[in-house]
Amino acid sequence: MERTYKLLNRAIEFLLIAIFSLLVLDVLWQVFGRYVLNRSFSFTEEFARFALIWLTILGAAYLNGHRKHLSMDYWLDKLEPVAKARRRKIIEMVMLLFALIVMVIGGGNLVNTTLRLGQVSAVMNVPLGFVYAIVPFSGLLIMFFSLYNITRHEH
Repeated sequence: MERTYKLLNRAIEFLLIAIFSLLVLDVLWQVFGRYVLNRSFSFTEEFARFALIWLTILGAAYLNGHRKHLSMDYWLDKLEPVAKARRRKIIEMVMLLFALIVMVIGGGNLVNTTLRLGQVSAVMNVPLGFVYAIVPFSGLLIMFFSLYNITRHEH
C-alpha cells in the first residue's frame, strides 16, 4: 500500500503541475491576445474555468492524502496521543464516507447524466461529463488516501 501511495502522489503532483502550467499559459495568452493583438480568444476563458475546476478538486484529493486538508485541530491537539490517533481514524472514516456518497456516487451520477444528455461546453464543444469526471476520480483518490491513513500505525 505504501508503494501505491507514493506512486499516486507522484502522478497527482505531475498532473497538478501540468494543469497549473496550462492554466498559466492560457491566461497569459488571453492577456497577450487582448492587449497586444486587440483580439479576444473565446476558448481561453472556458479553458481557464475547466482547468481551475480540475486543479481545485484534484488538489483537494492530494492534500487529503497528506492530511493537509482544511481542519480545525485546536481540540484535537489537546488530546493524548492514543485518543488523538483514534479521533484521526474517525475523521478519516467520515471523509471516506463523504467521498463515497457525495463524490463517487453523486459525481458519477452527474457525469453519467451529462454524458447521456449530450451536454457540451459552449465554446470548446467538450462534453461536460469529461469536465465533471474529476469529481468521482478525486473521490476515489480520497477514499484510497483515507484508507491508507486509517491503516497507518502512528500515535
